[in-house]
Amino acid sequence: MNRRNFLKIAGGGIVLAAGGAGLFAATRTPSDALAPWGLIGSYDDPRKNALSHAILAPNPHNRQPWIISLDGDDGLTLYFDTEKQLPHTDPFDRQLTIGLGCFLELMRMAANADGYDVDVTLFPEGEDVEGLDTRPIARATFTEGTAARDPLLDHMLNRRSNKEPFDTSRTVPPEALARILTVARQTQIGGSIDTDDIAYWRQLTTRALTIEIETPHTYKESVDLMRIGKADVNANPDGIDFSGTLFETLAIAGVMTRDALLDTSSTGFEEGMKAVLANTETAMGHLWMVTQGNTRRDQIAAGADWLRVNLACTAEGLGFQPLSQALQEYPEMAEIYDETHQRLAPEGGTVQMLARIGYGPQVAVSPRWPIEAKIGTV
Repeated sequence: MNRRNFLKIAGGGIVLAAGGAGLFAATRTPSDALAPWGLIGSYDDPRKNALSHAILAPNPHNRQPWIISLDGDDGLTLYFDTEKQLPHTDPFDRQLTIGLGCFLELMRMAANADGYDVDVTLFPEGEDVEGLDTRPIARATFTEGTAARDPLLDHMLNRRSNKEPFDTSRTVPPEALARILTVARQTQIGGSIDTDDIAYWRQLTTRALTIEIETPHTYKESVDLMRIGKADVNANPDGIDFSGTLFETLAIAGVMTRDALLDTSSTGFEEGMKAVLANTETAMGHLWMVTQGNTRRDQIAAGADWLRVNLACTAEGLGFQPLSQALQEYPEMAEIYDETHQRLAPEGGTVQMLARIGYGPQVAVSPRWPIEAKIGTV
């Protein structure tokens, strides 16, 4: 969501009136929720060092759906946190599984850079295509090895999901796109910066985003996960964060509340919709990922490669934002889902991810739970 312009949802006049009250604090940065970004690599246990990287992986709605148990001196088990499900927009946990794949790939890359090989066994107690449960996602064993450092890891701290409009005066260089398309190891990555393709995907992703917002149960799922103000973000460093002095002022004034955001009849909501769609409408290129199958292992592989694509875009200085709405498996999205697959996977397969790329402003890191809060059992 476009944080700068989203203020319009609250109503422009009220925002201006509330702006002066924003001086009540010099900063309302949720420092506790951002602290994990400064702790990477600071642990004695190589598993914790790798996990301190992995918890920064991209994942749907920033749900951070991982739980880890440390096994003996050299092992760990990754579980899915069933309280982090997105039943309306991700009814089969496909996107959340991709997020777990991102986690495992970043963990592996960090361990390799530390001089450790990681042997991973996926779904050792089985899997269910209908949804994730409390069975292990993966078991991993760390051993001292000779794996080389992956240069993509150098861009981890600068990786963002950029939810701001892109600069439509700057085109994406063909050579940059070509380099990005080489980093996948297990899946098929496609992309286009062709003018006609950009126009097509801008239009389709705008339609898909509009459907998600105008469908009450899918929109409410997002609103319920919004964290508004420093205290809310620090207490719940997952979901969609709205932190900073102005957002906090609006929350205290009772202007920016979840109930207000759900009022789709307001002028503010209409203006907010325009602001949100400024993202899809300013895409300067698109990337997508296709797998031949759609098993849990395929989805984990998709996550591993998607993490690599994220980092490759960061290396090129490109803004990157997933636009997964068109790929979601609920009835209201079925027509666009089918159109997307006919376009990107005409011979079969599953389109696992779709994203826009371009040049955007610098954005802040996302809140994260510390690894201590994620080590436990299910």
